[in-house]
Amino acid sequence: MKRLILALLIIPLLLTGCGGERAQQTKSKPKIAVVISTLNNPWFVVLGQAAVERCEALGYEATLFDSQNNPSKEADHFDNILASGYQAILMNPTDADGSAVNAKAASRAGVPVFCMDREINLPGACVTQILSDNYSGCISLGQYFVEVMGRKAKYVEILGLVGDNNTWARSRGFHSVVDCFEGLEMLAQQSADFDQNKAMEVMESMMQAHHDIDAVFCGNDAMAMGAYQAILGAGKAGKIKVFGFDGADDCVNAIREGKVEATGMQFPKTMAETAATLADRYIKGERNLPKKMPVAVELVHRKNVAQYGNFGKIQD
Repeated sequence: MKRLILALLIIPLLLTGCGGERAQQTKSKPKIAVVISTLNNPWFVVLGQAAVERCEALGYEATLFDSQNNPSKEADHFDNILASGYQAILMNPTDADGSAVNAKAASRAGVPVFCMDREINLPGACVTQILSDNYSGCISLGQYFVEVMGRKAKYVEILGLVGDNNTWARSRGFHSVVDCFEGLEMLAQQSADFDQNKAMEVMESMMQAHHDIDAVFCGNDAMAMGAYQAILGAGKAGKIKVFGFDGADDCVNAIREGKVEATGMQFPKTMAETAATLADRYIKGERNLPKKMPVAVELVHRKNVAQYGNFGKIQD
């Protein structure tokens, strides 16, 4: 009888102990969502992975979402995120206007949004926007373009996504310099959505329509590499000079190999890590955070390319 009473006293204690241990084991970490415009581009893969890694280092569970350059898919991601208990969203927007709607929905739900690389047209919908200084970066690129091409040449321009503010900031920065020289004539301007394969097709069409192209300025490095493939296929490598923007490794290597003239080095890891750090500070109660944080762009060309690699500047 005494043994039975003792067993009845001990069993609840054991169950309580096991339950407490199980609860501790299953207690989940706070979650941060990382929503990237597309993972069909190595530059954005680095941006997303760097954000995830920084979040995890800060003690969060981080999930990466691919919007596939589709605002509707991005909206679906936001619906899922807001229903799943995430405490913050690091977003690389698909569209300056469409993504603003998604950010506003998150803000209303009490989930802070931090924009990386791309801007939305409703700044109040996000806590902070960490952006490359695209305009100034393309001023430098335009100046180098004039240095390489001289004051008389015929060129074409391949634009990125027409709904992305970066597309126009880069184009305007470039033209703020190049348009000052009447001898530099733009023969055509067309969008390729920041996509390598589309840029190759656009460049092929441009070369068919214009047989006297001296250079092409591309709104990102993926398109620059696509344009180069088209130029190579047409037997015009070395005759048409290629200029890109982003600082992607394949383009930096192409500069080393003499295939591409220059690019603007953005720093995706810096932007991603900054966004994750600010999100952590916000979650922990800090509210006095900057609304916009510009990240300088550095010109990469054949004379200084040895200083760059791995989507950034090589440390000495």
